[in-house]
Amino acid sequence: MKQFYRVMKPWLLILLRRRQRFLVGALLVWVTLLAGLALLGLSGWFIAACALAGILLAAGLPSNLDIYVPGGGIRFFALLRTVARYAERLYNHNTVLTLLADLRYRVFGNLTRLDEATLKRRRASEWLSRLTSDIDTLDNLYLRLLIPPFVGLLSILVVSGFIALWLPVLGGLIAAVLSMLWLVVTLGFAWFGFSNSYQQVDDQEELRRLVLDQVQASAELMSYQTNHWYRTRVNRHEAQALSNQRRLAYKSSIGNALVLAVTGVLLVSVLWLGSFAVAAGQVAGPIVVMAVIAVLGINEIFTTLPAAFLKTGASYGAAQRLNTLADTSSETPSLTFPNAYRGHPVTFNHVSFRYPETAHSVLSDIAFTLPAGERAVMTGISGSGKSTLASLIMGRISPSQGKVYVANCTPSHVTEESRADHFALLTQHVDLFDGSLAANLRIANTEASDQQLMEVLSQVALDDWVMQQPKQLNTQVGEKGQQLSGGQARRVALARVLLRDPAVVLLDEPFAGVDALTAMHIAKSLDHWLVGRTVIYFVHQVEEPALLPNVNYHWRLAEGKLNTDTFDNVGNNPS
Repeated sequence: MKQFYRVMKPWLLILLRRRQRFLVGALLVWVTLLAGLALLGLSGWFIAACALAGILLAAGLPSNLDIYVPGGGIRFFALLRTVARYAERLYNHNTVLTLLADLRYRVFGNLTRLDEATLKRRRASEWLSRLTSDIDTLDNLYLRLLIPPFVGLLSILVVSGFIALWLPVLGGLIAAVLSMLWLVVTLGFAWFGFSNSYQQVDDQEELRRLVLDQVQASAELMSYQTNHWYRTRVNRHEAQALSNQRRLAYKSSIGNALVLAVTGVLLVSVLWLGSFAVAAGQVAGPIVVMAVIAVLGINEIFTTLPAAFLKTGASYGAAQRLNTLADTSSETPSLTFPNAYRGHPVTFNHVSFRYPETAHSVLSDIAFTLPAGERAVMTGISGSGKSTLASLIMGRISPSQGKVYVANCTPSHVTEESRADHFALLTQHVDLFDGSLAANLRIANTEASDQQLMEVLSQVALDDWVMQQPKQLNTQVGEKGQQLSGGQARRVALARVLLRDPAVVLLDEPFAGVDALTAMHIAKSLDHWLVGRTVIYFVHQVEEPALLPNVNYHWRLAEGKLNTDTFDNVGNNPS
């Protein structure tokens, strides 16, 4: 129980921030439920009283019955139930959406503090699962595990206390039986279905991963004729998940049967004991009818509880997985880079790096210093560690051994805002959003004018193409830049970099996907723009030295080690 509370505590604290809304929502549910019970009970009493009055009149006996007061009460409770139900649904749905926004804000905040090494340990679909399915699972905690049992317990006390005004023993019996039933369908069924619902969270994530893999790799599966083999894997896991889900449904049906059986026996017991009270002249018959119908109506409280509490394990599992984000997220950095007049110096002091759960280091004992305002070219084959080295400079990851300094500051200890102001990185992977060309460029500088956008497009040799488009800067690039060629998309990404004013610039294959003439045009534009900035080019090999003017440092990464003394003046191996 202590472990359960420890896991759930961060999410319960979020709820406490909205405790006023929670209590108002619970009150509305309670009023709605009591209005329904009052409507049933008063209607039952009124019908029974009218029937008895009719029997007396038919027998020629005098009878007196006020129909106006109970009739007005029935209309009042019917109207109250309708209004309260509408207000409750409107208010509580708004509360739940607000709570979900709070949850997503917290989880996304934890994700943004994770370094690149931690992010790479899981697939993008798994991180998306944290933001969607795990948070939606926690919705069960607020909407079904807190309000209904709280309201149900209050209703049991009110109904049994009301009946005890005429029949104390009967009221006590109803309170005892329904309280025991409440404990069984809440705490008991939370334990009863914990393992199955906990497993359901893992089953859903694994099934989602398998299906996404199948969709993303559909071309390869079809070309290698392995669709059937992979579909068998999906079917096997789907069968396991369905089997577990079937067991949960079976336990839910047991809960519903238990609720119906107990309330049914209680209903008969109330009727039986009430008949003795009527025979003894202790209470009028319509009062017993009212008690019976009230017990029948209170059954509504319990019908949703077994299924809801069977999913306690799912809520626990989701909270447990979300808590790991907070446990692994790094501390919020507080340093800022100093103002740069001529770039920042970059120093690696015997740096090694190994990704978690891997056997070998990506980088081993890397040591170099790049003075402020100088340019370097780093060559190496794919997988040699160039991207990892760039991530270390950017502060996205921290070295396993050694120290990285930019302007005498450890990059990972510098705030994201300061890093964004002082760094610019062009990666091989281009991220373009489904919007206009101007909107994609203004990601780098929201205040940029159309003239500034055209200037940077001219620097990457895209201005003529843009002017030929009917919508020019408002041309839609499509999702992930699908309306552009690969070379055009990379040049748009480079144009975004040119809209910034960084001190340190990292360019990963800046001339990939363009012809020789365009590459020379871009190189001249870059040479002018890079004056006074610290620059590192990351390329596989230097094929045309003229594209890299004013480069004074030539290094090569091979098998995680940095070689600086066995290459010619353009960074290529002469052997």
